[in-house]
Amino acid sequence: MRLTEQLRQRAAVVREQVLQHPFVTGIGDGTLPLAAFRDYMCQDYVFLIDYCRVLALAVAKADDLETMGRFAALLHATLHTEMALHRDFAAQFGISVAELEATQAAPSTRSYTQHLLTVAYAGSLTEITATLLPCMWDYSDIGQRLAAQGMPAAQPLYGAWIRMYAAPEFGELAAWLRDLLDHLASHAAATEQLRLTRLFIDSCRYEYLFWEMAYRQETWPV
Repeated sequence: MRLTEQLRQRAAVVREQVLQHPFVTGIGDGTLPLAAFRDYMCQDYVFLIDYCRVLALAVAKADDLETMGRFAALLHATLHTEMALHRDFAAQFGISVAELEATQAAPSTRSYTQHLLTVAYAGSLTEITATLLPCMWDYSDIGQRLAAQGMPAAQPLYGAWIRMYAAPEFGELAAWLRDLLDHLASHAAATEQLRLTRLFIDSCRYEYLFWEMAYRQETWPV
């Protein structure tokens, strides 16, 4: 059995809770309060900055030019295309570039990015891939599931968000990362597979906490 299929099974309970989180379902039916989505947009912008750093480290740790190129292309697309689209999309919710740039990472955002960066700095490319995978995989599954339910007529901007992550290109990116992890871990010993599983599940939990943070508009208590 492919490692990613094992990971799917091991993390099934956590990933289903992600898919059923009220933030996610609220996007799908258009009932999510705009204040929560605005908070998410700001925190996601902060997240993407450190996400780019993780991708840069993945480029540095790749052993072959093809993998280096794929991560480099993803880094370029995230840094120059996705973040620009993020700024444009945020503007439709009344969020200025200055507001995005001034955002302070919430506790859950900080914890998640530190988890990713710690693995990226100290770990192997295989570990980085296992740690990154839940983000892409979850967003692809969320987009496809919500799109299958139909777009929320009450909030067309949420529909635009759904279409972005339901796009075939995003699904193909998630599939590429799954295939890469299966390739990198094809000869992994049992102890390494166990570590990869822990990293993957930890990232799945952080995905849940990220939605929870945005839904509750989490701030530092002191």
